[in-house]
Amino acid sequence: MMIVSACLAGVRCRYNGQAYPVPKVVELVESGQALPLCPEVLGGLPTPRACAEMLHGKVVTQDGTDVTSFYLAGAQTALEIATLVACKKAILKARSPSCGCDKIYDGSFAGRLVEGDGIFAARLKAQGIAVCTEEELV
Repeated sequence: MMIVSACLAGVRCRYNGQAYPVPKVVELVESGQALPLCPEVLGGLPTPRACAEMLHGKVVTQDGTDVTSFYLAGAQTALEIATLVACKKAILKARSPSCGCDKIYDGSFAGRLVEGDGIFAARLKAQGIAVCTEEELV
């Protein structure tokens, strides 16, 4: 079983209330090979919600509101679900403060990327679960 970011499966759960459907991910979910999760929603954040980025180890909105606790709670719940379904691989939304893998936005809200993982991606990796983004799908 794989875990996929729910927005990649067509669920309207992104910060702006939209989805980011990727046909291959939608197909994996429809065939029962993947389970869609949104750590941000699982953490109690609404849809839509303020855009947020990682800054100095915290997740903040553009107006400086610290929303780290929501991201931590959602990552923990999503990790528990991934463990329950014996997840071995995850396909997550690139650059997200939850799901970004290897590169995330730098917290300036200027579109600049830095090396790093989102909170959920980091937790999955720490458990030995392989993580990639939709941009790495062939």
